[in-house]
Amino acid sequence: MTTPASLHIGVIGLGAMGRGMAASLRRAGHLVHVCDVRPEAAQAFAAEGGVACASPAEVAAHCEVLVSVVVNAAQTEAVLFGDGGAAAAMRPGSLFIMCSTVDPNWSVALEARLADLGLLYLDAPISGGAAKAASGEMTMMTAGTPAAYAKAGDALEAMAAKVYRLGDRAGNGSKVKIINQLLAGVHIAAAAEAMALGLREGVKAEDIYEVITHSAGNSWMFENRMAHVLAADYTPLSAVDIFVKDLGLVLDTARASKFPLPLSATAHQMFMQASTAGYGREDDSAVIKIFPGITLPGSPA
Repeated sequence: MTTPASLHIGVIGLGAMGRGMAASLRRAGHLVHVCDVRPEAAQAFAAEGGVACASPAEVAAHCEVLVSVVVNAAQTEAVLFGDGGAAAAMRPGSLFIMCSTVDPNWSVALEARLADLGLLYLDAPISGGAAKAASGEMTMMTAGTPAAYAKAGDALEAMAAKVYRLGDRAGNGSKVKIINQLLAGVHIAAAAEAMALGLREGVKAEDIYEVITHSAGNSWMFENRMAHVLAADYTPLSAVDIFVKDLGLVLDTARASKFPLPLSATAHQMFMQASTAGYGREDDSAVIKIFPGITLPGSPA
């Protein structure tokens, strides 16, 4: 089934990822209704050709496909069931696409709750960062019923270059996403530790970066996040507190089956330490600030 170009699609949450996803849907020919806790963000998108709405319920009144791009399960609950929530306004047979990183068991339960209301659901966490979201080149890890995929039509492909279909019911999308977050968080923590050691030993930050990014020890996260450290720019594209949350979900999932994750546990403690030190809302590369006795680029000597 191909989604008609005139389909009305709602996007709730216009942060670093949601803003780009909404733009990708609009470029694909869909009429995109949006809302955000910051009304000015919705109005700015409307000025470019979308439709600004005041609440998730207003979005749901106009759209049969809703894409939720908020931070966590609590915010998703508010989008659906809070004041002005979408669930009560969604028509039977409408589709809710959930793109947050959440406990997989919560996602499974949400599918059942929405089914009881006659609504379809896709467990569809995302990865790739703001730039790939804006260009429609991110990755979606999806799971849901055939009816949910049919309702989505080509909307998923409009938002993402890679759409992985991981099962015919909710759960596996969120499971694969937290596995991705395990690796991402550990890699950022390891990158910060390596850069901190080099600085402690008196090597210039730019020399460490140049050599490692052309050597076997490189990782995507080292190359991307340590560039932020070199620039002394901790503007939160993805914040420290995101990994406090996401690595916490990783550890909760593993704890339920008594599965050991020693590297994840250590990385989680590093992000917790950074958050407690006051860096929780800074870019996740700010985890490097927990290391003593080093002078970071841009800091007073």
